[in-house]
Amino acid sequence: MTIAITGATGQLGRLVIEQLLARGVDPSTIVAGGRNEDVLARLAGQGVRTARVDYADASTLDAAFAGADRVLLISGSEAGRRTVQHKAVIDAARKVGASLVYTSAPKATTTSLVLAPEHKATEGLLEGLGLTYTVLRNNWYTENYDDAIRQAATTGSVLTGAGTGRIASAPRRDYAEAAAVVLLSDGYTGEILELGGDEPWTFDELAATVSEVTGTPVTVNAVSVDEHVAALTAAGLDDASARFVAALDANIAEGALAGGDTTLSSIIGRPTTPLKQYVGELLGR
Repeated sequence: MTIAITGATGQLGRLVIEQLLARGVDPSTIVAGGRNEDVLARLAGQGVRTARVDYADASTLDAAFAGADRVLLISGSEAGRRTVQHKAVIDAARKVGASLVYTSAPKATTTSLVLAPEHKATEGLLEGLGLTYTVLRNNWYTENYDDAIRQAATTGSVLTGAGTGRIASAPRRDYAEAAAVVLLSDGYTGEILELGGDEPWTFDELAATVSEVTGTPVTVNAVSVDEHVAALTAAGLDDASARFVAALDANIAEGALAGGDTTLSSIIGRPTTPLKQYVGELLGR
């Protein structure tokens, strides 16, 4: 079986390949498609087949997917362009009759999450095409809070507009392991899997965890949306990006990332990585 992976040179893609190789997959049956030439070269050094992929050039996708049985579509990172890019991947996968696994957003079709519309549109593209697919609705990556964790450890304070909203995060390695399991199994065909950490946490709990790990008190600076935007722009973020980040926190405050089950841990066969363990690893404690 040949597995083609888009976004393979990104953080999640590299971890998926690592998980596939750890499971004994022949590297020559993996096709890593991406744009980072240095990472592609390193993957090639491991025996993985590589391909330069440009979503705007269908021929690069056709070449990368030739002979593929399964395609992992790791969602694009360019807001406003994702749906068009994802459609190009879906069309190329259809041409070769490959099944497709797509990394979407939590509750993509029903959530108010500001980044969900493009994922909802992509899931809509998958319906009714005669394409065999599985959707992985990944919740937040704990890595999204690396800067906040380091700031809390350094300054004793963490800024948030998320209120008491819970975040069912897990590290990328947990989601990558789930993707590898799904790619190597026929048992998840046609499923839409809501994936997230076993123990959703609030920012108060994040602060308490950093405090426990470091031995230093950490307080939470809870702000409104407008205050959040002002703080982010004062820190150097442009207005549009600041408003986007503040809107995400507002979504979290409303419960958009609270999760609700243990599907991820069931797939990987172990508990998801606890927040305290992740914080300790990040801070070297």
